[in-house]
Amino acid sequence: MNDWPEGWSDNNRGPRYGRGSAGAQPEDARVMRQVRRGPAVPPGQRSYGDPGPAAPPYGAGVPQQPSYADGQGYDDYDSGYNTGQVYGGQGPGGTADGPPRAPRPAPNWRRRIKWTVITLATVLVVTSIATYFWADSKLRREVDLSEVIDRPASGAGTNYLIVGSDSREGMSKADEKKLHTGGAEGKRTDSMMILHVGDNGDTLVSLPRDSNVTVPSYKGSTSGKVYPATGRQEKLNATYAEDGPTLLVRTIEANTGLHIDHYVEIGFQGFANIVDAVGGVDINIDKGFKDKWSGADFKAGDQTLNGQQALAFVRTRHAFAASDLQRTKNQQKFLSALAHQVATPSTILNPFTFYPVMGAGLDSLIVDKDMSLWDLGSMFWAMKGVQGGGGTSLNMPISGSVGGNLVWDKAKVKTLVDELNNDQKVTVSGTG
Repeated sequence: MNDWPEGWSDNNRGPRYGRGSAGAQPEDARVMRQVRRGPAVPPGQRSYGDPGPAAPPYGAGVPQQPSYADGQGYDDYDSGYNTGQVYGGQGPGGTADGPPRAPRPAPNWRRRIKWTVITLATVLVVTSIATYFWADSKLRREVDLSEVIDRPASGAGTNYLIVGSDSREGMSKADEKKLHTGGAEGKRTDSMMILHVGDNGDTLVSLPRDSNVTVPSYKGSTSGKVYPATGRQEKLNATYAEDGPTLLVRTIEANTGLHIDHYVEIGFQGFANIVDAVGGVDINIDKGFKDKWSGADFKAGDQTLNGQQALAFVRTRHAFAASDLQRTKNQQKFLSALAHQVATPSTILNPFTFYPVMGAGLDSLIVDKDMSLWDLGSMFWAMKGVQGGGGTSLNMPISGSVGGNLVWDKAKVKTLVDELNNDQKVTVSGTG
């Protein structure tokens, strides 16, 4: 008697496997082919060798299942897990049931290197562009050289007028005391240099602040009024105090015949900040000196100057017999050493040093309206070259003095200016 409901007998669907069908084979020969079938268990005996009452029929014609009596079936049964061959799978080397697994492709190092280089180049370009615009936005382009009248023609190469002023802008009373600057109002020039950048070597010429010059006709920087020349004689730094950078440029051009292409000015605080940002400047001092006015107290030999010490070094003049000439010589020496320090790989390639130095310098510099970052970089590299022996440094040639002011040697000055205008190697030597 069939225990299944009549509607479930499947008698009319042909031979089937399972669910009480009379089929002796599985529906699909691929199903569990790794299981080998042992001999049928005798009627009335339970599986695993445990005799007992016969199990109730599982339906008419149920195919006999594998027997594991007396451990039989374990010897002939392989789950496939030993070789990774489960349900027709394949092991590492493959089997007859399927093709061997394809080996894992080797890494394409050329492709990886290519994309790494592209990524790094992209980051570098984006960072450089961002840095350029950041730096360019910080430049204080406050001097309009187009206001200078009756200018000489431009020569070969590029001429920078570099001015160190005694501006106390941004300084507190504590800063003034620490840096020994005093609290005088207004601005004066403590140093003036012309840096010529050309193809035949760079030249750095210091202009003593006590140089005796003739004040030419000029256009007032604020009034716009033109003041005629009267033949008045003044110290060079007095022209800066009278009407600022444009009158200073006009006076230098009129007394030398040399065209000034760019103007760069830095004050006390900015100068000290740059030196501190770069971690101090290494310099050799030939002979020790002291000066209560500037706060200088130096011994001879190699040493590293911080911002406060550097400012004292470049400002000291009372400690020297030829006060102004020795000071200009010290200024040249230190500024070249500073440029060399700023341009070293340890500064340029280290963002933790480079950006503070750039920030301190750009915040402190006052330049002309046509000055670009490229021009500024060219100036610093030229100053580094002068310090490294690739250029020439000298004081403006002096022939004597009048009323305490230094008088330029007109013949030597003319030769020097002609050589600079024609971008020729300088043959003139200056005092100091």
